[in-house]
Order: sequence, then C-alpha cells, then structure tokens
Amino acid sequence: MRSKPLTLILALVILVAAAIGFAVGRKSAPEPQVVTTESASHPAVASTTEPVAAGDQLDGIRRGAPVNQEINPPLMARVENTDVKRNRAYPMQPPTIPHSIDNYQIDKNSNRCLLCHSRANADRFQAPPVSVTHYMDRNDQFLATISPRRYFCNQCHVVQTDAKPLVANTFKDIDTILSEEQDKKAN
Repeated sequence: MRSKPLTLILALVILVAAAIGFAVGRKSAPEPQVVTTESASHPAVASTTEPVAAGDQLDGIRRGAPVNQEINPPLMARVENTDVKRNRAYPMQPPTIPHSIDNYQIDKNSNRCLLCHSRANADRFQAPPVSVTHYMDRNDQFLATISPRRYFCNQCHVVQTDAKPLVANTFKDIDTILSEEQDKKAN
C-alpha cells in the first residue's frame, strides 16, 4: 500500500520532466520549412542551403546540404537506349544494360532477358549471350539452364543512364593498359 503514493509521485515527476524537455526542445528547434506551390512546381532547382564542411557532413550524396535540412532531389537520370556497350568502371563489374528494360517481366516463371540473351537465341537477336558462369551452380558444376542464383538479371546488371558519377574514377581495364604500353613502346 505504501508504494502506491511513491509510484504516483515518480510518474508525476517523469511527466513534468518530459513536459519541460519538450518545451525546451521546441524553443531551440528551427522553424519547420513549409513547401509552397511555387517551390513544388520547380523540382529541378537545387536547394540554396550553404555548403557544409566535409567533416561535418554525414551523407556525401546530399550535395553539401546539412542532413537536418530538406533539399530538392536531383532530376532522374535518363536511360541511354543506344545499344552501345560501355567500358566497366571497376574490375569484375557486371556489364551494364545498354537499352531500356521497362515492362520486362522477370519473376520465377518468366525472364524476358533470356528471350534475346539465352545461348540459343543470342545469334538470332545479335545480343551478347549470357556468360557461362551463369550456368554454374555454387559447386562450379555446369547446369543445362541458368542457375537459380543468376536468374534475376537486375540484381547485378543495371540500365545505363546519363547520370554523372558521384565520385571520380580512374579505373582502366586491361585492354586499355596493354594498348597504352604498346603505344609507349612504339614511340
């Protein structure tokens, strides 16, 4: 019986402390920014927030804006539908897809990519065939069909876009290195 009043007093003290903390937090918090119809109609305009020093920034993709402020997202990159094969950006990178794959069905019953890229149809559609590694199981045994762990193409392969790289890249594939060495020897 005696602990009941103590419990009530403790609950009251906690409520008062929470109310004081909430009031202090509200006073020190910046005013929320309201998105107007004018700013919503121009999504391509970048935020005008001041850049932050690199050491103070948690997210390098936010283009210099502090993480506690909302900024307008960049425009969506456009798919390059040129059917031109790109060089790889790092060793062992899965090749990128040089065409649009909108409305391609890839599920457990159907894989639209294999219509053109299966080994049986690649010559007819003039498409690069699926690598032999995609026909191997995890014990390196060859299968008659695509391995289930390699069946969902867009787990690794992405569509080429006109997006600018987020970081600089100086990777050169082996063919480029060998041709540069041959050019040096020729000179």
